[in-house]
Amino acid sequence: MRFTEHELTAAVTGVAKTVMAAQDKDVRKGRRDVDEAWNALSRYERYQLMSGLGDQVLPVLISLPDVEVEAGTRPMFTEEQIVAAVEERLGDERGIRRKALLRTRTALVQVALSCVPPRSDPDALTVPDHL
Repeated sequence: MRFTEHELTAAVTGVAKTVMAAQDKDVRKGRRDVDEAWNALSRYERYQLMSGLGDQVLPVLISLPDVEVEAGTRPMFTEEQIVAAVEERLGDERGIRRKALLRTRTALVQVALSCVPPRSDPDALTVPDHL
């Protein structure tokens, strides 16, 4: 699948925020917003989180089949297509570890796809007045 740089960045950032929210006790208990917790991280901490998750998610996103995406919509894939793309990238893992990795990465890719912004129409490019 051909994603833009912006779409891939939004996907990895969305996955990183989701994982961080699951790990942060204050966010889980509702004492703090996800964006507050994200902004509290240093740039290096964000980089470390996004780098590790990007290594797992980006190769799968790139290996998804090409689909036509209309302007104003997000790319849609079936669960079978996502699972097949994840299985291609698992490598030599076997047994229960393979099953756990397959489920985890499939869930991460689904979160990433939900965070991809809707495609904009390149022909309807509008430039703001202040530029």
